[in-house]
Amino acid sequence: MSKRFFLKATAMLALVTTMGAVHAQTTPIKFQLDWRFEGPAALFLTPVAKGYFKDAKLDVTVDAGNGSGAAVTRVASGAYDMGFADLAALMEFHANNPDAPNKPVAVMMVYNNTPASVMSLKKSGIKTPADLSGKKLGAPVFDAGRRAFPIFAKENGISNVAWTAMDPPLRETMLVRGDVDAITGFTFTSLLNIEARGVKAEDVTIFQYPDFGVKLYGNAIIASPKLIKENPAAVKAFLAAFTKGAKDVITNPAAAINDVKARDGIINVELETRRMKLAIDTVINSPGAREEGFGQIRGPRLSLMASQVSDAFSTKSRVNPEAVWNGSFLPTTKELDILPKPAKK
Repeated sequence: MSKRFFLKATAMLALVTTMGAVHAQTTPIKFQLDWRFEGPAALFLTPVAKGYFKDAKLDVTVDAGNGSGAAVTRVASGAYDMGFADLAALMEFHANNPDAPNKPVAVMMVYNNTPASVMSLKKSGIKTPADLSGKKLGAPVFDAGRRAFPIFAKENGISNVAWTAMDPPLRETMLVRGDVDAITGFTFTSLLNIEARGVKAEDVTIFQYPDFGVKLYGNAIIASPKLIKENPAAVKAFLAAFTKGAKDVITNPAAAINDVKARDGIINVELETRRMKLAIDTVINSPGAREEGFGQIRGPRLSLMASQVSDAFSTKSRVNPEAVWNGSFLPTTKELDILPKPAKK
């Protein structure tokens, strides 16, 4: 064998090895949650723990968040590739930042209904939504339920509500103390927080938005246009791996909470298991979700929500429903068939 031939063969082998390594390397994905490491975070932490993302050649890093608005902004800034955020917050960002170069897009619906609700103590005498007229309500200024309250109020004839703003940890405390008559919040968050402050669930009145005429979608997985353009295969792979993990969480939420505890060792496992189950029952495996299909949306409903958000949030421009949603990366209908059938009564 000549030296020249040997050098050529060595160079070719090195090239093939390099190409193989490039082909096999994983794609890093920075993922921003909407909130802390609580029960629902298992939807994303379980596929990480079980290696589903890794099997899909993705290196996914999941970070806790502090609100849907922040999640949208961080993906828009390029700090994160994907995230989990309330669809209304995404719509608001689009409509208020029409010239932004990197507006995130929703690629999979996870909470088919908004988890938002109004909660009050039964001793307050508030029995129907109309009874909220003239009352004092409390919530953080960025709370999804507070932002969408004008839609709820219009549907239920509510007027003259006075708002009190507070930091999230004080919301349920102020309700229990009587500082406010009612609060808005995610049902599976605030109800359990109220119970933790000594109030029994049966002593709480809950007006869940979807039950009172507000058919808003809830949280969706969002992706940056940069990732969609440069690596659409990674988006598709992420959603497939996520769906596989979500099925595990829905099937056995108690086991999935261990994946949350692995990220935050101080969580109350029993409490977060209840929170996850409540989220599954109210917004993930809801009648609407089973009708429309997990992960999917209905065009007319999306258009109605876009119009409602434009009005309620007084956005700079009207929300374009076609600009906020891209369902082309969803797994197949068969793969998305992960919702258990409701138990027969």
